[in-house]
Amino acid sequence: MRTALVIGTGLIGTSAALALTQRGVTVHLADHDPEQARTAAALGAGTDESPEGPVDLAVVAAPPALVADVLADAMRRGLARGYLDVASVKGGPRRELEARGLDLSAYIGTHPMSGREKSGPLAATGDLFEGRPWVLTPTRDTDTEVLNLALELVSHCRAVPVVMDADAHDRAVALVSHMPHLVSSMVAARLEHAEEAAVRLCGQGIRDVTRIAASDPRMWIDILSANPGPVADLLGDVAADLEETVRALRSLQSSDDDKRREGSAGIEAVLRRGNAGQVRVPGKHGSAPRVYETVVVLIDDQPGQLARIFADAGRAGVNIEDVRIEHATGQQAGLVQLMVEPKAAAVLTAALKERGWAIRQ
Repeated sequence: MRTALVIGTGLIGTSAALALTQRGVTVHLADHDPEQARTAAALGAGTDESPEGPVDLAVVAAPPALVADVLADAMRRGLARGYLDVASVKGGPRRELEARGLDLSAYIGTHPMSGREKSGPLAATGDLFEGRPWVLTPTRDTDTEVLNLALELVSHCRAVPVVMDADAHDRAVALVSHMPHLVSSMVAARLEHAEEAAVRLCGQGIRDVTRIAASDPRMWIDILSANPGPVADLLGDVAADLEETVRALRSLQSSDDDKRREGSAGIEAVLRRGNAGQVRVPGKHGSAPRVYETVVVLIDDQPGQLARIFADAGRAGVNIEDVRIEHATGQQAGLVQLMVEPKAAAVLTAALKERGWAIRQ
């Protein structure tokens, strides 16, 4: 691939353009808002000038509701040898294109499984997709050259290609992305009118659960409007679980021993089902989940503290597998949770204590 046209210079489009430009591809940028395309160009994502002729690959990064329109227009104008979109829903856009009678041999639907809570070109980074799954949904009609161009794009973005059927993809993202986002928003909504004294008690748990609720509602309306059925089905299942859990909790309030035992069993069942589901979430680099030991270090909120911890861990010969930070309420301090291999926990603890770090047991 030597040339590409990115249509839509939001977070995903601009991030893909940055990755391609960094690998020597000449990238042209287009957007319904010319100012946004100019912003992406100023960031080094390419040029907002139109290409002189057909490019190798057109990447459509428009909202799901507009993908079919933008793709159809680009294909009729002959802007590229190959076309793909990066929308988060795959079945609907393809069916819309088929209904228009277009030759889809030059098209492949794709979806990079990566993003941020922020949107727009200023939130873009060239490494946004690194190590992340990038779903490709070829059909028997997909031209081999177009599939290879898509694979080259994924390679340039340092993502991991995953081939799926379009409708299977839509059911999967409803489960792992769309439904959890709505649940996160519903939990966060409980905080809107909560008493300030209660909100000040928020810890890492509520931050983890509500992090994605900070995303742009307009973007998510577009996404959910393109995949409402599978999401509604899943939320129906969640609603049934919630009803059972509420009944179990009410039983725990009873003065009757049998009802309390029944309630306890119901709560234990949902918690254990949660355990069983959570262990299926892929671990580091998409591998099977691993069990790590956690070393908790108290740090001051000052520049260079994290760098010092990582440097001291490196001197001790310990690899930090993952890290989380919990800020102390009302204090300029925090707790850094360092996840390491179980055999390395004692080594790291001793090394950090020797270097003056305060370890929380």
